[in-house]
Amino acid sequence: MKRIVVFTCIFILFSCQSTKKFNAKLAQPISVAQLHKDVDFSYKKLKQMHPKLYWYISKEKLDYKFDSLKQSIQQPMTGLDFYKELSQVVKAVGQGHLSVTPSFEKRTKKEQNVLKKKGKSAFSQFDFEYIENKLFITKNRSRHNIKEMTQVVSVNGEAPNELLSTFKKRVASDGYNQTFFNHYLGRYFGTFFTINKGKVQDSLKLQLNYEGKDSVYVVVRDTFGTKSKEVKAKLSKKEKKEKAKFNSKYGYNAETKQFTRELKFVENDSTTAIMTIRGFSNGNAGAFYEESFEKLSVANAKNLIIDLRNNPGGRLYEIFALYGYLVNEPYVFIDDYEVVSRTSKLRLNYFKGGGPVVKFFKILGAPFFYSINYFKVRKEGDKFLVSTRFSKPIDPKPNNFKGKVYVLINGGSFSASSVISSNLKATKRAFFVGEETGGAFNGTVAAQMPTVVLPNSKVNLKIGLALVSAKGKTDVEGRGIFPDKEIIPTVEDRKNKVDPELKWVLEDIKRGKEVDVLLQESGKK
Repeated sequence: MKRIVVFTCIFILFSCQSTKKFNAKLAQPISVAQLHKDVDFSYKKLKQMHPKLYWYISKEKLDYKFDSLKQSIQQPMTGLDFYKELSQVVKAVGQGHLSVTPSFEKRTKKEQNVLKKKGKSAFSQFDFEYIENKLFITKNRSRHNIKEMTQVVSVNGEAPNELLSTFKKRVASDGYNQTFFNHYLGRYFGTFFTINKGKVQDSLKLQLNYEGKDSVYVVVRDTFGTKSKEVKAKLSKKEKKEKAKFNSKYGYNAETKQFTRELKFVENDSTTAIMTIRGFSNGNAGAFYEESFEKLSVANAKNLIIDLRNNPGGRLYEIFALYGYLVNEPYVFIDDYEVVSRTSKLRLNYFKGGGPVVKFFKILGAPFFYSINYFKVRKEGDKFLVSTRFSKPIDPKPNNFKGKVYVLINGGSFSASSVISSNLKATKRAFFVGEETGGAFNGTVAAQMPTVVLPNSKVNLKIGLALVSAKGKTDVEGRGIFPDKEIIPTVEDRKNKVDPELKWVLEDIKRGKEVDVLLQESGKK
């Protein structure tokens, strides 16, 4: 027992020293020579791993940008400052999944526990939206009495417009798209503010304006809303299991207290349903879609509205499953993955994560993992391709929906949201309402996305390994899925809780029903 205690103390001591050493090094300026090496290293990794590096920029122009970055570095700088320069060059590749982030200070277990007891960080207590060149609070989870659609005038003395203009220089959309930025940077404003400062903000001074009245709030870490005061009923093991199953099916998010997937029928109209999908990344989606389309079948629904607004994407197999319920003939969902070389998939962070036991089994499985991923890649002409189950012909689901489909989209519809939208648009299976998607019509580089840590600056470069391209294509390169009916919400819409896109669709359905009645009465149908 004494040996275990001694060993634990030694382990904790070394962990603390390692953390302090890492943090101290992170704050130190890095020599010019080392930064130049990181520039070269980052470009080398992009060439080795990214299959569409020169899709939206020529090799000559990208070479020039990396060379110019090296020449501009004449003084030592920290990893955070280097990130701010490198990210602007990587942005030129024009791939929204390709990201650059600095390393943050590490915290010891003791420090993490202290912060946990203090509660949620300041930014996590709010949801934001950037609309009409203004930043608004759309959800308030803090103890402060801040109303929805309160405008943020400044954060710690800095104006949101200036901050967002700075953030935009470091983030790419897919191709030449412009609708992505306002949605993405507005929604993740707190994240980018934190990255810009290089540390989590435990305290914020917010200058706000609501209906012409200014106010100032200081928001700190808080346990408010994290612990319910309600006396919860004790559940049996069976009840707990059923609750967990239900939460998984609908994708319950404990942080936002909201379900990722929902299906509801329009009031007083059982023939029209709205399926809201806020993301494709959590829970048992298969069970949700199976249940939902069974409900649509039983109700004999004629219209399905799929809301993909601000859906950032997620799992490919989930949109593959959903698409099978929306078509009524055999289909191929995506093209084979395109990668850089036979060794591309060997660059995955295979050994990342897991404890000693997990790593032991990974070592045993490594020969099989690397062999399989090497031989899965084949060469056709000048391309290296990988077949997947998503790129093979498949039959639609037996209970597929045969009515009219509307899809609501905006600049926040990205990645997987755009992939499924591309096929629905190309086959004219759905009518799109809203704004051009943030994700490109002709594909994006994502799938597996390992993180490369630059050796000297410790800046993180997250690189997609494969081109994911929907079977449907467009001649308009570098743009998203355009709506059939463009509708851009206004600040007044938000304040009045009006959903203009959904409102238009419901009115269009009503107009269609009125036309059907007239045709029936005239004997023409």
